[in-house]
Amino acid sequence: MTEAASSITAPAITAAILVIGDEILSGRTKDKNIGTIADYLNAIGIDLKQVRVVPDEEVEIVDALNALRERFTYIFTTGGIGPTHDDITADCVAKAFNVSIDHDPRAVAMLRERYKPEDLNEARLRMARIPAGADLIENPISRAPGFKLGNVIVMAGVPSIMQAMLDNIGPTLNTGTRMLAESIDVGGLPEGLYAEALAGVAKGHPSVSIGSYPSFRDGGFRNQVVVRGKDADAVAMAVKAVREAVSGLTPDDVPA
Repeated sequence: MTEAASSITAPAITAAILVIGDEILSGRTKDKNIGTIADYLNAIGIDLKQVRVVPDEEVEIVDALNALRERFTYIFTTGGIGPTHDDITADCVAKAFNVSIDHDPRAVAMLRERYKPEDLNEARLRMARIPAGADLIENPISRAPGFKLGNVIVMAGVPSIMQAMLDNIGPTLNTGTRMLAESIDVGGLPEGLYAEALAGVAKGHPSVSIGSYPSFRDGGFRNQVVVRGKDADAVAMAVKAVREAVSGLTPDDVPA
């Protein structure tokens, strides 16, 4: 089977992540959700194409939502659905879709499972404000739900709660062919030594992506070449070509 004959023709299922929060941009909070979502999507055949981080500002959130939801199959947002005044994600989603927003009886019922009537104050009830027409995403940890409206999936910023929401919404998503990846350890070979040959391999195998990734370990620099693609035959052919391209090269081949 040739690489051209085995190429994937089905349309890809794509995604973007919109991280919302001043605390991320200030550096006060270190994001732990992007990698988790990326791993999850890769495992179920959804291609993560873009990540944006925006502040807790209505214009920035609405503009980003409208830009991303037109380009990608799914948009995953994290952050901004808590009980405080700066948690405005739900309102921004409603504005982006031009729908109303109010306390959702389903969400209120979920909060009542956790809070006593006297403790369910107005601040906590903010977490039950859901745009019209949205489906709820269950949150077994704190009960305040996320939601899905159109292709926008709104989740909490707290990593453990985000993970729970992702686990709940994941099985309902359309998925594609899972991305395959194979690594070739080229040891201490400097990138400059094999860069030209690697470019030739990439040009000859356009249905896969090929990247070179240096790291510092075992007391020195080492490099790995990673081949990624959705067709096993195409990946295998490219891996073979990479191995042949670096075969016989040694660090001593570097020009003086």
